Amino acid sequence: MASSCQADDESTYGSDVSNESDSAEPSDEEDNEEDDEEDVLPCKFYNKGNCRDGERCAYLHVCKYALKGNCRYGSKCRLNHTVSQGVPSSASGRTPDWSSSSHDQRLTDGRCYQWQLNNGRGWKDVENDHILEAQYSLPHTKSIKIYNTSYGAVSIDFKRMKVLGKKLRVRRLDDGNTAWIWYCMLGRRWIKYGAKDSKGVSTPVKSSDIEEKFQRNPTSSFTFNINGETLELKFKEMQQVSKNRKRKVTRRPTYRQPQAVGGVALASSGFQNLSLGTKPQWEFEGDSGKWHKFKHRKRTSTDCSVTSDDIESKYQQNNKGTMLFTVAGQSYNLDFGAMIQTNVRTNHTRRVRRVLV
Repeated sequence: MASSCQADDESTYGSDVSNESDSAEPSDEEDNEEDDEEDVLPCKFYNKGNCRDGERCAYLHVCKYALKGNCRYGSKCRLNHTVSQGVPSSASGRTPDWSSSSHDQRLTDGRCYQWQLNNGRGWKDVENDHILEAQYSLPHTKSIKIYNTSYGAVSIDFKRMKVLGKKLRVRRLDDGNTAWIWYCMLGRRWIKYGAKDSKGVSTPVKSSDIEEKFQRNPTSSFTFNINGETLELKFKEMQQVSKNRKRKVTRRPTYRQPQAVGGVALASSGFQNLSLGTKPQWEFEGDSGKWHKFKHRKRTSTDCSVTSDDIESKYQQNNKGTMLFTVAGQSYNLDFGAMIQTNVRTNHTRRVRRVLV
């Protein structure tokens, strides 16, 4: 049976996948035009600020971007971010009840996150959505392709949160407790803000500092200084700007292991016959672009001090941390957040990945 899932451009589960270049994110106006053409659950007039039906409206009075998990305004948004708020009685039977307690407002049903698809007939949970979440948490993964679904092969663009080539919609719901990590593109590699370099020196700004400012105002910017140079991280453009250079930045969630929720059944109409592995395996990218499993290779020129299982054990202790190991006597630092290994002496980097086999 063909494999069920593959990600661009790091982790693959199956046959070849075509690389997709980065593209500009659509404007709010483009998203509005798209929603106007589909039978969507959120009220388009409420989202524009002028629904005349009020409580009699047959659609949900909730921020459509919050339902997708990508509202740029966050807690500053003027629209409802929980389905339990502003849900008219006529719409109560059309969608699951993602209620929120007085202490912890959320959009999920209690899980850390929920990935869902909609073919125009309502939202359905994606089975094994921890696969999507694991790939989404990697800054270099642009998209993922899932096979063996009732819709055929489904390609999801993580950057724009869109299904490519099909009349399907995708969204990621969040429980509000996700730790978000910020990365900057340096030398064609995604580097985590606050990560230590080969000399053990970290940048003066951390992801948590950036995220705090982003949550206060997602349309503003974050300014900091490095070696006397002023840098500005523009949230709306997702760029780090200095006097002479612009760099891409991205924001991805810290991966959390899925937890079972009592009494919650996942809808399976969209995804069937998944043939995914369950054992994590750590690999590094060779000079030819081929991926190799971490193992000892004793009495060879590539003798490694750690195995894939050793790395997985360290990863489970702290999936945002780092670990040191040696290959043929040379020291390397493996950064779980950036998914790269760095030669401590030469600063040469290689990509690493975690796949299920």
